[in-house]
Amino acid sequence: MSKKRIFIFLGAIVIFIIIVSTFFSDKSEAPSVTTSIPTIETIVERVSASGKIQPEMEVNISAEVSGQLINLPVKEGDKVYIGDLLAEINPDVYISARNRAQAAVNTSRSNLYSARAAKATSKANLFVAEKAWSRAQLLFKDGIVSRADYDQTEAAFISATANLTSASEGVNSSKYAILSASASLQETLDNLSRTTLIAPQDGVVTALVKEVGESVQGNGFTAGEIVMKISNLDIMEVNVEVNESDIISVGLGNSAEIEVDAYLDRIFSGTVTEIGNTALNASTNGFNLDQVTNFSVKIRINSSSYSELSSDLILGSSAPFRPGMSATVDILTKTQNDVICIPIQCVTSRKNTESDNSSSAPSLGVFLLQDGIAVWTEVVTGIQDNLVIEVVSGISIDDIVISGPYDMVARKLVDGDAVSGTTSSGEKVEKEGSAFTISF
Repeated sequence: MSKKRIFIFLGAIVIFIIIVSTFFSDKSEAPSVTTSIPTIETIVERVSASGKIQPEMEVNISAEVSGQLINLPVKEGDKVYIGDLLAEINPDVYISARNRAQAAVNTSRSNLYSARAAKATSKANLFVAEKAWSRAQLLFKDGIVSRADYDQTEAAFISATANLTSASEGVNSSKYAILSASASLQETLDNLSRTTLIAPQDGVVTALVKEVGESVQGNGFTAGEIVMKISNLDIMEVNVEVNESDIISVGLGNSAEIEVDAYLDRIFSGTVTEIGNTALNASTNGFNLDQVTNFSVKIRINSSSYSELSSDLILGSSAPFRPGMSATVDILTKTQNDVICIPIQCVTSRKNTESDNSSSAPSLGVFLLQDGIAVWTEVVTGIQDNLVIEVVSGISIDDIVISGPYDMVARKLVDGDAVSGTTSSGEKVEKEGSAFTISF
């Protein structure tokens, strides 16, 4: 046999093998899936968020008057009590202002005495002018005095009346001047008292911004420069940011589990005490659309959950936390006891083929494994945690639910597809006749 015929023969065999393999490959095996069995569990819905620990009550001690700090008897970490001296601002300028205001009050009072004396003189002059006018009227009637003398006494009487009125107004003006000077004096006394900063509450000095010798600016009715911060570290809270999709689930009084980065493998308990009504990205000019919409939620840390920790871990306080520590919070929003649960990845959505409306929302459901067939079943779900989801209706505890692979469940699997499956624990689902068994 020539080499040419041998090559032709071998090529024919190769082509035959390819045709046969292609023919039999069309009869591929059913795709393999994993399954899970519904369980009866107690499920707790959680909202997770991160934030910072802060005192529930913190006061910024700021300067109301300007000047130089001449005394700062406390340092950061000191425990202070209400009424304790915190700082002193140089009072020289305000003492001088008080002395000037006191002198102005004294001058106003002296002017009042002078005005009262002038009024008494005017009153006496009016009495004399009134008597002279009365006599002139009688004498003029009898023709004893001339018309010129009569007019002169009348003018003197009118002038004396006007002088008394003027003197009376001078007394009132002096009284008002005293009130104005007294108000100015009170203002200088208030400013002088503001040179001494007093603790408004019990707490710990958690921040000392200024030092002795530095100048502070007081801006009157607006906030002045902060000198220090006084915090009550006995009651601490976590301020977290909750996304807008979760904030509707959070309510006042919800319990919370708090993990603090400084205390590994330890969970503290807390209670939601405040929920922000306005998003954090809101401003006076509207909302900043470039930022994520979050809401502030404050969770008080229950003291009973850390009472056994050493009290000397922090600045003389019984709380083992420092302001600014990082924390992660799980807010427990809802709890359902003894409900049917399946893994979250089992639940998916499919287009509702029975609806004539192309814009109708996809239906929610799961794929059940029945006799080697994936059967689409619509379900009604409830709350969920990080692993499982509650099924209110649609399946029973005896069903076998397809849980993976994710890509198969989420997109590829169709109602009526033939599949072979294993449970999530690894048991093989095999067909024996018309029934399926799970082999271990």
